[in-house]
Amino acid sequence: MAERDLNRAPVIAVTGPRRGAFGPRFLVACAIRWYGGTPLQLRPGDPWQQRRYDGVVITGGHDIDPVLYTAEPEVVPKYDPERDALEAAIIDDALAHQLPLLGICRGAQLLNARRGGNLYQELRSQRRKTSHRRTVLPLKTLDIVPGSRLASLLGTERAQINSLHNQAINQLGRQLQVSGRDLDGIIQAIEDPDHPFLLGVQWHPEFLLPIRRQRRLFQALIKAAGRHSG
Repeated sequence: MAERDLNRAPVIAVTGPRRGAFGPRFLVACAIRWYGGTPLQLRPGDPWQQRRYDGVVITGGHDIDPVLYTAEPEVVPKYDPERDALEAAIIDDALAHQLPLLGICRGAQLLNARRGGNLYQELRSQRRKTSHRRTVLPLKTLDIVPGSRLASLLGTERAQINSLHNQAINQLGRQLQVSGRDLDGIIQAIEDPDHPFLLGVQWHPEFLLPIRRQRRLFQALIKAAGRHSG
């Protein structure tokens, strides 16, 4: 039994809404399998407390309810309360047990909120040099903080990323550091250098899997999860 446990592929929980979002979840699962992990899809209503997993990916999607960071709505609401509840609980559990976690877009925003940070609920007023156009293509420039975990993973201090978000991190949560911004200074990546692996990115690396440096985010998550499962 011990030998099988040691050789067990790391299980990565992949969260998402009750319905839809098939494409992003499928691509995240492909990336996890690419590097030897086993994806575990979790949706609202699933008995997630009964499942064993070694790492977490919180995927993108609708805006999170601003009540989670004690703010009033500033935009027309498009929230998913049952998904908020599931992912908040899974993030809290991952933080409590030091599980490797990658937050993508909404996932990065919710991670920041669970650490006490808040969000810009609209970004048009924050943009001067960048477009508000949503695209899966890597047309936005990312400036990466030198010496950060993200810089080490991507092997560069500037990269091209996609952009599908209309909200972003404003005030940072506890113990989090900025590791990347776009040309308007809007936060695009956060990390906790004291955590085994805690990274949030505002873009969608699952849509950029042909780019090797984007795959490294998933590779690093699987590697960290493998250490946890061992």
